[in-house]
Amino acid sequence: MKQSAIPQDVTHIALVGNFLPRKCGIATFTTDTYTALKRRFPDMTVDVYAMDDHPGRYDYPDAVTGTIPQHDRAAYLATARAIEASGAQALWVQHEYGIFGGEAGAHILSLIDRVSIPLVVTLHTILEKPSAAERTVLEGLLRRAAKVIVMAERGREILERVYGANAKAIAVIPHGVPDRPFVEPDSLKHRFGWTGHRVILTFGLLAPGKGIETMIEAMPAVVEKHPDAMYVVLGATHPNLVAHEGERYRDSLKEQADRLGVGANVAFIDAFVEHDDLIDYLQAADIYATPYLNPAQITSGTLSYAVGVGKAVISTPYVHATEILADGHGVLVDFRDSAAFAREINDLLGSKRNIARLSARAYARGRTMIWSQMAETAMAEIVGGIAAQPARLRGTAATRKVLPVDLTAVERMSDATGMLQHSIFSVPDRRHGYCIDDNARALMLMSAVEDCDAATRDKWTTVYAAFVQYAWNPDARRFRNFMNFDRTWCEDIGSEDSNGRALWALGVTARDAHETKHRDWAQAMFDATASLALELESPRAQAFAMLGAAAVLQASPGHQLASQILRRFPDEHLALLDAARRPEWGWFEIVLAYDNARLPEAMIRAGVALDRRDLIECGLDTLAWIVTKQTAPEGHFRAVGSESFGRIYAEPLPFDQQPLEAQATIDACAAAFDATGDRRWFDEAKRAYDWYLGANDLDLPLASLGDGGCFDGLMPSGLNRNQGAESILALQMASCAISGLSKRVEKVAGTGVHERSA
Repeated sequence: MKQSAIPQDVTHIALVGNFLPRKCGIATFTTDTYTALKRRFPDMTVDVYAMDDHPGRYDYPDAVTGTIPQHDRAAYLATARAIEASGAQALWVQHEYGIFGGEAGAHILSLIDRVSIPLVVTLHTILEKPSAAERTVLEGLLRRAAKVIVMAERGREILERVYGANAKAIAVIPHGVPDRPFVEPDSLKHRFGWTGHRVILTFGLLAPGKGIETMIEAMPAVVEKHPDAMYVVLGATHPNLVAHEGERYRDSLKEQADRLGVGANVAFIDAFVEHDDLIDYLQAADIYATPYLNPAQITSGTLSYAVGVGKAVISTPYVHATEILADGHGVLVDFRDSAAFAREINDLLGSKRNIARLSARAYARGRTMIWSQMAETAMAEIVGGIAAQPARLRGTAATRKVLPVDLTAVERMSDATGMLQHSIFSVPDRRHGYCIDDNARALMLMSAVEDCDAATRDKWTTVYAAFVQYAWNPDARRFRNFMNFDRTWCEDIGSEDSNGRALWALGVTARDAHETKHRDWAQAMFDATASLALELESPRAQAFAMLGAAAVLQASPGHQLASQILRRFPDEHLALLDAARRPEWGWFEIVLAYDNARLPEAMIRAGVALDRRDLIECGLDTLAWIVTKQTAPEGHFRAVGSESFGRIYAEPLPFDQQPLEAQATIDACAAAFDATGDRRWFDEAKRAYDWYLGANDLDLPLASLGDGGCFDGLMPSGLNRNQGAESILALQMASCAISGLSKRVEKVAGTGVHERSA
């Protein structure tokens, strides 16, 4: 076997699909693909991630780097992380609907959406009339794939016509076949007890739809002219069929043969045949028959193998057969036409010249499909996919200026009820309605923004305040959270976090609102509702309430309820820190979650309000720890990814990164600077702010310049291009915070440091 140098420095790829010893066609294909790649490019690393329908059943070879339990979505996410960490330069997925978990195999989208490297997909089934779920999955693959491989021109045509696929991204690469010499069938028949027989072979997992009945119905006419003819059906019954009805289908086929008087001329070999043995069976047969009933079948590995070893093939005209057998490379007959099968088989068996000529033409066609050819062609597509990746260009400090606050996107997402939660791209998605979390944040923004005309500020402050006010459920003494678009509530009591945020917003509004009427309203609402804080158990909810209470104390020094809240929780948080602390773990909890920096911010604000140095020191220490965890090796801010949540004493994972984390870090660093005057905290805040502008793992800005928008997060494959309320508000509040902090730093230092980058 000729070996090739690895093309254009592609030294490492990942391969996802079924793998032997799992018994199915995709497993055989993926295994053959792996073997061909390693033989053709022996220095290339190929990591195999095998789809596993029965975890623990298969004894996978060393080639398998990891397995993915079919129905365990978390395993898909873990595999994505493993692929990202491995250094693989491309991911090649073998796609078949039945091998992945989720509706129509949707779990595979979770994996591919969390890898940043180019994706190449081989489609083994392309449905012309997909269900909604099947279309969603395939379109998800097409959107993400740098290259799409199909095995027949018809596949390309369907992708373009039905799915609107990009023709330039599609490559037609025929199914690979083994590199075997041409041999006369009679030289191998003794191995299988076929000596003296003219053998017609069909191979594959036995199941309805393969058309075996058609061939058995043809056999009486064949045996009449060629008594030595034998039809061999090679293959185990499909495991799903066995699980449902045992061997009832196989028994019905045997009964059909006996009823037609050809039981002695029809043989069933009930076995899953290993690859090399299958090729031997094919070479020992005189004719290969594929009487399949599905005209849309685009690939058939066994048909490819049969052509590859030079078999005379008679087939129904399903898509793959019409292409591979075109121009006289095989014989096509109509579906379910047993008389035509009998006629064509008799013609071939009756003429050594005809069968030899057809076999020679098939073998010549097969030489263009050998696995080494397939490996080289596929690698060329992978190289093209890698080369098509846009180069990343690091921005400079000079390009990362603080953005002016822009309420355009906030207003776009708001109506007379309040601010809607979600969007599809930049268009509000009314299906998900509203929540108090976002309206509380929006209320705080209206107090924070400086350059806003009075009418606009008054209008939106009133709208968001009215939402918070209406969310209060006096019977339950809790705020509701989620509201439908028709203004009906989804629950009577919102989460603890949403209640904590509501109190936080009331405290900030009581302190910072530009109009006395809004400050008075907020103070009254806080007084009427804040006692709920004393019953909160979630550390984050407690932190939010502490931030609100600290703001109220600034507005009304000595406020009794605010003082009580601030005295209640800090010692509990100190105890949490002591309990969770490890030499390498300086955090309040044994896991990382969302809005992490709010915990040290609350300790710093409480320490300042209560004049407790121990709380300030605790806040500074834990903030320094979380800042370290949020710094990439290259030095830029890296938000704790949402996939990190809930992993005990584990280092944070990089994706999905969300704008809320950067804003929380900026606010916490501002609190640290206010408490210490240490310039370090401005630098850390600016580093977090620059994340919005492109100083991040993907070198992509999340800020949508010109309209105040912000994308919903960084995924390994790029931006989440939706612009929800939380993200938009995070950017605008971050701009307010960094601008205000810059002015305070200038005042302290007496220099224009706001243009300096971290």
